[in-house]
Amino acid sequence: MKKDKAFLLARHSEALALFGERVHAVRPDQWDEPTPCTEWSVRELVNHLTAEQLWVPDLVTDGAGIDEVGEAHDGDVLGTRPRAAWDAAARAARRAFAEPGALERTVWLSYGETPAVAYCAQMVTDAVVHSWDLSRAIGADERLPDVLVGFALDEVAPYASELSKSGLFAPPVEPPPGDSHQTRLLALLGRRA
Repeated sequence: MKKDKAFLLARHSEALALFGERVHAVRPDQWDEPTPCTEWSVRELVNHLTAEQLWVPDLVTDGAGIDEVGEAHDGDVLGTRPRAAWDAAARAARRAFAEPGALERTVWLSYGETPAVAYCAQMVTDAVVHSWDLSRAIGADERLPDVLVGFALDEVAPYASELSKSGLFAPPVEPPPGDSHQTRLLALLGRRA
């Protein structure tokens, strides 16, 4: 799949918008509901994605390393207005990646030096998959846009088998016969559609 910078930024924007739609669909009584991410409630899942977006300006725009940022985005970053917190963090991440030259930079992640373009692609994939998690948790439409599924599948397929070794992902599961691209993506990341 073509992954030029304009294509990547479009997918990033679409993935954030998709997750944001789901965040805005959460009813007040659903924030404590479980998600397919067994360790997280709806609020904890949204908090995780929001915190991830808060890291982007620090790493991409400011060139900070994870040690410099430290615990700035740990704990509850949603406060009393989780939707507004998500919206602000997503806008800031979108702006940071869209800055001229941003995708040519290198960022310092927990596993070392990484091209910003690869970091952005990982962030797209994370938002896409967690959009499904959030959709399932709140009873929203679980269908993901084909272009985002294709992008995420291309991104994660080469290293999916290694992800479960990190302890942050469930092991891949066998997709059912005649599976769709979405089902295959979810199965690679340990989810049963």
